[in-house]
Amino acid sequence: MHPELLRIIIMETENVKSQMRKGMLEYCVLLLLRHRPLYASDIIQQLKQAELLVVEGTLYPLLTRLKNDGLLKYEWQESTQGPPRKYYALSPEGEKFLERLDVAWTELSNTITYLKTFTPNN
Repeated sequence: MHPELLRIIIMETENVKSQMRKGMLEYCVLLLLRHRPLYASDIIQQLKQAELLVVEGTLYPLLTRLKNDGLLKYEWQESTQGPPRKYYALSPEGEKFLERLDVAWTELSNTITYLKTFTPNN
């Protein structure tokens, strides 16, 4: 394969992967907050452990939007390591929204699984 064509394919693949990660990020954050309130740095760390790399400049605007949409709430908690920290949690509306996202994810996952194993009848 020509090196320039290979470079274009790699760049396009990375672009698609980036768009897929952006599309999943909201769902992933809500999944993390399903169990307990988390500080933004904890969210980033958990996403990193799941191999979804996110920086603060991406996460904070998302958290703000989710809060403004009524899907998250937050509370300030004192920290032994400096100033108080803002801990995010799902609001009741966020819990309902996450339930709907769970259904949507299952449908998408089933579709992808079907398409990956699809073999046309001859």
